[in-house]
Amino acid sequence: MDAPLIIVSGAYGSGKTEFAINLAARTREAGEDCVLVDMDVVNPYFRTRDVRDLFARRGISVIAPEGQFAKADVPMLSPKIGGALTMRDRTVILDVGGDKMGARVLGRYCGEISVRQYSMILVNNTRRPGSRDAEGAMAQMDDIQHLSQLAFTEIVSNSHLMDETDQNIIMEGVAAAQEIALARDLLFNRVCILEGHENRVDAKAVGREIFILKKFMKKPWEIF
Repeated sequence: MDAPLIIVSGAYGSGKTEFAINLAARTREAGEDCVLVDMDVVNPYFRTRDVRDLFARRGISVIAPEGQFAKADVPMLSPKIGGALTMRDRTVILDVGGDKMGARVLGRYCGEISVRQYSMILVNNTRRPGSRDAEGAMAQMDDIQHLSQLAFTEIVSNSHLMDETDQNIIMEGVAAAQEIALARDLLFNRVCILEGHENRVDAKAVGREIFILKKFMKKPWEIF
């Protein structure tokens, strides 16, 4: 059986890059080989390429622009992406921009992806514009699916306001994700909670796996 190919997408501010990075870290911690692919040409601030050195020490390969383009704030893709999509002996996780440009980038690789089994996850944060309700999130999904010619299979709720996050915000996200999952026949098994915020929600009320997000990414002003 082939190892999983997992596509992670979501609107700006959804936390999809942090989720993709945490998913890769967990995969490796479980003893499985993993490759994390940076396909997000949209967001210059939160990029999987920024954890390349850390993940190399953990035995996780990160495919992203290298050399003079590693820190460039310009649309750039690694030529190694095509090769990664043929890897069937290790988990491959794609971090994809969640707007029309990101969907078009993903669509360039539709042929390589669609010939094998894949999972495509929407990370949704109801506290971000355009994703505040199920209708808005599904409109975003439709755009991504149309332009990429690939279909979502799962939704993950990541509703938060950073340190202002409370149970109401988390449960608001759960309700929206449940509505989307039922309307679009998607899996909905995971709800993200930022590490340290576990006591802000009743796990029984969530009713699904609490996926603890460790904060790997730093904002530019947090680096110095």
